[in-house]
Amino acid sequence: MDFVQVDIIGLSTSPSSGGAYALVLGEVDGNRRLPIIIGAFEAQAIALELEKIQPPRPMTHDLIRDLLENVAAEVTDILIDELKEGTFFAKIRYTFAGADGQLDCRPSDAVALAVRVGASIFVASEVIDEAGIPTEDDNALASVEAPAEEEAKPAPPEEPKSQLEELEDKLEKAIADEDYEVAAQLRDELSRLKGE
Repeated sequence: MDFVQVDIIGLSTSPSSGGAYALVLGEVDGNRRLPIIIGAFEAQAIALELEKIQPPRPMTHDLIRDLLENVAAEVTDILIDELKEGTFFAKIRYTFAGADGQLDCRPSDAVALAVRVGASIFVASEVIDEAGIPTEDDNALASVEAPAEEEAKPAPPEEPKSQLEELEDKLEKAIADEDYEVAAQLRDELSRLKGE
């Protein structure tokens, strides 16, 4: 299985999200973004560490980091390796007493631990191919001006757009507006419709 390295691009929320956040991961050597919907607690845990804010008492992910350090285990990397029915799956890979191991976990917990221990984050190629959102429109056409001596012809009436085309337009707008939570929902709806 091939993996693509990603970095944390940011966390976003909207008032209509009901307390959910979008963790946005971006390819290190590419232009795709991978939004993953996570809970408020996990978003706070990631944000506190990214901002280097030390809470008065250790949070859950701080406790896991400290436990691993105290037993001389080392987190080697984080893998987001599966996407089933809209749910992402992750693994924390580590070494302990000369042996390699891995733990199944939620991506939000894996990322919260990764930022604390400085571990690299990877996403399976199949996952980013399925759920990744390109940030640049490769299909954009360059506009060409008509020569001055030609009369401008009226544009032909536009064909009514299909539901898929309308969703794709909305997805492009959400990406342009950097509203990754809406983009993730639109991506999932498009995948469902294309599957039918």
